[in-house]
Amino acid sequence: MKPIKTEHDYNQALARIDELMDAEPDTPEGDELDVLSMLVDHYESRHFPLDPPDPIEALLFRMDQLGLTRKDIEPLIGGRARVSEVLNRKRRLSLTMIRNLHERMQVPADVLIRDYEVRR
Repeated sequence: MKPIKTEHDYNQALARIDELMDAEPDTPEGDELDVLSMLVDHYESRHFPLDPPDPIEALLFRMDQLGLTRKDIEPLIGGRARVSEVLNRKRRLSLTMIRNLHERMQVPADVLIRDYEVRR
């Protein structure tokens, strides 16, 4: 095994990972899968960086994951009108809203504090 330095190395590692996907943990193949996965993750983080998600998109995604409606998040954000304003980008998230969403819905605070477009 060697570091992934080129796109060719990366593609070979992905192909090998595909072959090892059914490997049992704590076996030589399982260990190889773990190491290759870490190498691929490191290569991807350097060559394909992802921008953090938009705060409102992250909130909507988390609501979908948890099966929550707008009414369900009213206690975290405010009344129906306030939730509508936030989700329709007419009002920014306040610090209190960010804290509530982070603590109760486990939305990462560093995502929620990001700047985003507000439509006036």
